[in-house]
Amino acid sequence: MLNLSELVLLAFAGYRATQLAVHDTILDPARNALFSWHSRKIDSPVRSATVQLISCPYCMGWWIAGVLLAVWLLVTGQFDQVPLLVHGVEWFAVAGAAVLLNRLDDTLSEVGQ
Repeated sequence: MLNLSELVLLAFAGYRATQLAVHDTILDPARNALFSWHSRKIDSPVRSATVQLISCPYCMGWWIAGVLLAVWLLVTGQFDQVPLLVHGVEWFAVAGAAVLLNRLDDTLSEVGQ
């Protein structure tokens, strides 16, 4: 099971990775390519879901948190130490903490404007 420092570390990593995937300009070419792909067939449910996923920090953050958690647990040898349900709860904790950081960032940027 994750300790508090691991949860904090994964939350910050999840927050930063979500910002990178959804907002940072370094990935604009990849996002623009997906938006262009979607615009060629806007009635496609798969294309619409893909665009929605990459545009939503909460959606993208959920999956990023899951990947980060899985990698962390596998690399540190913790994956098979507790029941799978515990890792599901850890996934919620990591994703929730990362979302709180995203909300704090959004709020602070609105106050600064």
